[in-house]
Amino acid sequence: MAAPKPEEISFPPMDQLQGLEYCIDSNPSWGEAIALGFQHYILALGTAVMIPSFLVPLMGGTDGDKVRVVQALLFVEGINTLLQTLFGTRLPTVIGGSYAFMVPIISIIHDTSLMSIEDNHVQRFLNTMRAVQGALIVASSIQIILGYSQMWAICSRFFSPLGMVPVIALVGFGLFDRGFPVVGRCVEIGIPMLILFIAFSQYLKNFLTKQLPVLERFALLISITVIWAYAHLLTASGAYKHRPELTQLNCRTDKANLISSAPWIKIPYPLQWGAPTFDAGHAFGMMAAVLVSLIESTGAYKAASRLASATPPPAHVLSRGIGWQGIGILLNGLFGTLSGSTVSVENVGLLGSTRVGSRRVIQISAGFMIFFSILGKFGALFASIPFTIFAAVYCVLFGLVASVGLSFLQFTNMNSMRNLFIVGVALFLGLSVPEYFREYTAKALHGPAHTRGGWFNDFLNTIFFSSPTVALLVAVFLDNTLDYKDSARDRGMPWWVKFRTFKGDSRNEEFYTLPFNLNRFFPPS
Repeated sequence: MAAPKPEEISFPPMDQLQGLEYCIDSNPSWGEAIALGFQHYILALGTAVMIPSFLVPLMGGTDGDKVRVVQALLFVEGINTLLQTLFGTRLPTVIGGSYAFMVPIISIIHDTSLMSIEDNHVQRFLNTMRAVQGALIVASSIQIILGYSQMWAICSRFFSPLGMVPVIALVGFGLFDRGFPVVGRCVEIGIPMLILFIAFSQYLKNFLTKQLPVLERFALLISITVIWAYAHLLTASGAYKHRPELTQLNCRTDKANLISSAPWIKIPYPLQWGAPTFDAGHAFGMMAAVLVSLIESTGAYKAASRLASATPPPAHVLSRGIGWQGIGILLNGLFGTLSGSTVSVENVGLLGSTRVGSRRVIQISAGFMIFFSILGKFGALFASIPFTIFAAVYCVLFGLVASVGLSFLQFTNMNSMRNLFIVGVALFLGLSVPEYFREYTAKALHGPAHTRGGWFNDFLNTIFFSSPTVALLVAVFLDNTLDYKDSARDRGMPWWVKFRTFKGDSRNEEFYTLPFNLNRFFPPS
């Protein structure tokens, strides 16, 4: 039997993904775009509710405080998403809250000067919130300076397609603990949600209504509606009446206490908690989270560009986006959202699941965030969806983003032992090091870095808690020190180089030019 010819078994590398219905500049009909925007808003609620729900009680806050923080976070998310899609990278990315900021914020909460405040609610909660705000405001300067000075663009010259594979892959894979471990807390809701979402988005995607693949396009909305109704039925029928508190928290639809605590109408405003307080130690610890958010966002922007059928963002566009993200973290600090900003990985995954990478859809979702953060009761209704339902969807969407990272391997030579070594070691350490930090913290109730310098501990523990950050440190170091002069072709640099500059590829101008003729004032560097 004759051996197959190389052209019969190989697939040529492709700059843009195939099979996407709408790319960054093409738009679905208005009705479809509004429904898709609402779907992105619903997905963003998971993180927006989870972070305040965990942190506010630790600070001595009430359900009312939690609702106000959720409202502020959603309001600022909407503003930041609009700023990023209009003036930043212009990629269809939702800018949401980040778990990376939880390590330094928990450290601030446990600061002895704040813990010793006896009035549990008002004073302790407000003083802690103001301390977090001050730290966020100071730390935001890192991204603002790195972004607008184009220093991040210079740093990105050391990134190759090979070096970016572990970083983008671990933007998805690194969040594995927010997937099935959370689904397992309430399997009777989580497993049906996972099965239904996969069935609608993949197996029934060719089901058409008036030439529209309704089940594929709106798999998230339909499956969440069905499972939410099912979860409410279980709650109302008393299925969880005598179950443990943790099971009730993860399964019941009425445990969040958001609807009863939410006002009908309230507009979040800057400094609503009072004047921020500033502490050098708090700010320095927070700077580590800002650096982590910068690295995670860099990977997510590159994944989003691929799922929006755009070219990889040129260096100065990436830097511009990071600058605007710094402005976003500054707004987080001013409004008091208990989190900084980063690209929402789950929403990037949803671009691939729906096969719609339209910028307009994301801008509409930003409108929903702002609208429902002001109409408190209506926003709280959607925000009361059990987190287990979101975790089931994350199992698919985080995996999708991770596989986009792996798709960059097609531009490299994976028959090279050097490349196999770099990718394997960076992926393994990117998963293994943060897992060590997590396990150590769970047992000892503090991170492996535990010196007398609290800011130093926060800095190291935050950096090494993040899988993409560890992967970037390992991959970029190895990629730029191991035989790098003779391996440009193996690393994929000939493909990458044309996307480094704005004029390198004619498509860059189409995707990344600023609106309202602003490029006259901000020329590509």
